[in-house]
Amino acid sequence: MSEIGSTLARRALGRELRRMRTAKGLTLAEVGRAAETSPQSISRTEDGLSTRVTRLQMNALCDLFGATDAERRMMLGLVDEIRKAHKSKQGGWWRGYADEIHYDFDHYLALEDAAKRLITWKVTTLQGLLQTPSYRRALAWAESPTAPPEQIEKRIEWATRRQSLLENKRLEIDVILSEAVIRNQIGGAAVMHEQLQHLVNVMALPNVSIRVVTFDKPSHLGLLSGSFVLLEFPPLPQSKMMEPPVVYVEEYAGDLFLEREADVQRYRNALQDISRVALDQSKTRRLILDVAKEYAA
Repeated sequence: MSEIGSTLARRALGRELRRMRTAKGLTLAEVGRAAETSPQSISRTEDGLSTRVTRLQMNALCDLFGATDAERRMMLGLVDEIRKAHKSKQGGWWRGYADEIHYDFDHYLALEDAAKRLITWKVTTLQGLLQTPSYRRALAWAESPTAPPEQIEKRIEWATRRQSLLENKRLEIDVILSEAVIRNQIGGAAVMHEQLQHLVNVMALPNVSIRVVTFDKPSHLGLLSGSFVLLEFPPLPQSKMMEPPVVYVEEYAGDLFLEREADVQRYRNALQDISRVALDQSKTRRLILDVAKEYAA
């Protein structure tokens, strides 16, 4: 819970800080001087990333912005909420694998851990939460063919540990896959047979939904959008402020986090189109089992 509170409170603090700064037409440097910190630290705070912000600094910024009493209480409340979460010293489990996790994905894992719902559309490969160790190992060797075996196994270890989220009853996980995902032979037929059997088992979990979009009834918006995850969040634990959703787009050269309402709505529209043509869970299960039999033949 502490990681949830910290992640969402940092996002809320950063969003309000940016709103108040831009409303006054101030630069990052001007705000940094008032808080006696660097422009880079202000930028990180606005982005919802982990930075140290004190009540003294926030009071100085509220003075600079000419904040109302209500705005000041809100900002100081968020600072207190972040500090309270940090005092519990329960950082995300993935911090122990920092050497194996790209910085952008570290940020995604914090958001994923704080989410109440994940809605995923995958076009070519399975998302990490659903991968078997053998499937993940095949992808890891493709990504890093010269990596030491122990490094690959460390990646498998943290990827497997991440899958404990599947058992989190407070997290709703909706996955829609292109048929290509279950047809692309990652690691060979035996690996895919095991992987598809695993998908069927995961589908039995009460908080997980998996559906497939078949080749003969594609979603054109889904083809255009590429793979993405829409993350929805619960209210902040202390202040009960509502947190807006985030769209995460994982790309080979870098990741995107989209928070603007117009951007998020575009991806919601894509999800509506994708969901409209996707098989229901029962038909998806039959299709996955049929393809698994093909791999076993």
